[in-house]
Amino acid sequence: MARLRYEDGRSETNLDAIQAALAPLGIAVKHWPTGDDPELKRLLARPALSDAEKEAVLGGLDHYFQTLKDEAGYQTRDLIVLHADVPNLDALLAKFDQCHTHDDDEVRYIVDGDGVFGFVLPDGAQVHLTVQAGEYINVPADTEHWFYLTSQRRIKAVRYFTSTEGWTPRYTETAIRPVAA
Repeated sequence: MARLRYEDGRSETNLDAIQAALAPLGIAVKHWPTGDDPELKRLLARPALSDAEKEAVLGGLDHYFQTLKDEAGYQTRDLIVLHADVPNLDALLAKFDQCHTHDDDEVRYIVDGDGVFGFVLPDGAQVHLTVQAGEYINVPADTEHWFYLTSQRRIKAVRYFTSTEGWTPRYTETAIRPVAA
């Protein structure tokens, strides 16, 4: 279940309220179930996946990809698998834990584990949104944000692309402030 945390200690888990709070930024958050396929569930439960297993997961979830292709022109997708045993995990994550923007939308469908997106609201306040398995998020281009893993240090996310050129982070100088747990 998604959880939005504010700097003042408030938090929200109601999806409609989260969507309303993030609407000024154009961020979409939806619940997308992964389904009941036993093979898909088995693969998602594993910390690491081979390339063939990643393709099997993607194939099992391609009805969402087809919808994005038809409605928004998405062209490709991949599955990123991060866990504590990934070599240089901290260096990889360091690219995203600073406030930045992209030239293209950042679209993720979390299928295992969890992570946190941080955002700067129009009034300058900052919020942290924890997303978990079964949640889809679309962060529009040019939206100040950052990302980090939770203490679980495990996530599998389908990434959807209209192209890959717009995903280079452009770092802003915005300092990230902590939010209450």
